Amino acid sequence: MINRPQFRNDDPLYSLLRDGDIDGFNAKKKTVEGTIDLSLCDFRSLDLKGLDASNIDFRNSYFRQADLRGIDFSQSNLEGASINGSKISGAYFPKELTANEVELSLIHGTRMRYSMGDH
Repeated sequence: MINRPQFRNDDPLYSLLRDGDIDGFNAKKKTVEGTIDLSLCDFRSLDLKGLDASNIDFRNSYFRQADLRGIDFSQSNLEGASINGSKISGAYFPKELTANEVELSLIHGTRMRYSMGDH
């Protein structure tokens, strides 16, 4: 069973995103080694344009009606995330996500499932 996405008030990186400080997040992210764990987080209705999403684990997070335009998620983990009603123009998704998975999540709010086969 998957837990519901939550607000992580104790996570300074997540708090920067919740506060709309994308530049502050990107600057702080450069000081962190390895993958940043933002799985099971609630990003609903946030404007995340300009986010450096590389090496971030967004598994099972909610992005409902978030502004994701132009974000490069190709080096992120979005497995199980939902992007229902989000703005995704110019966004780049991981190759493990088919266009159909992205569309189903965008329109119906399904959680995106990774495909490991060749397409």
